[in-house]
Amino acid sequence: MGKTIVGAGSAEGLPLSEAVSAGGFLFLSGLVGFGPDGRIVPGGISAETDAIMAEAKRLLALGRGSLRDVVKVSVLLADAGEFDSFNTAYRRHFPESPPARISMSVGLTIDARVELDLIAYVGDIPARAEAP
Repeated sequence: MGKTIVGAGSAEGLPLSEAVSAGGFLFLSGLVGFGPDGRIVPGGISAETDAIMAEAKRLLALGRGSLRDVVKVSVLLADAGEFDSFNTAYRRHFPESPPARISMSVGLTIDARVELDLIAYVGDIPARAEAP
């Protein structure tokens, strides 16, 4: 079956794809809370989480999926002290049947409070190769 690149490449010119579809799964690269201006959205971890989820929804739709299809999320927090605030924001996006998850406190490579990568099971449906 192989793999299909979903979306575009990295806006920053990094060697990565926004998402890759393979074997019925859709793998989203690490997402941070960028706004339309290319900067981290103001408002802290809650606002960043909401921005990440908006971008995740866009990428999932390109891969013929939705947040309901997400089976695993990796959470990278810049500050473990924001774990409860993150969970409050995250719960809004996964109010029922949340995906499996791991959370870590790490040093992020940019000035973000949180980074997420997501894996969704979308079945063997071909993804659109490019953003509309």
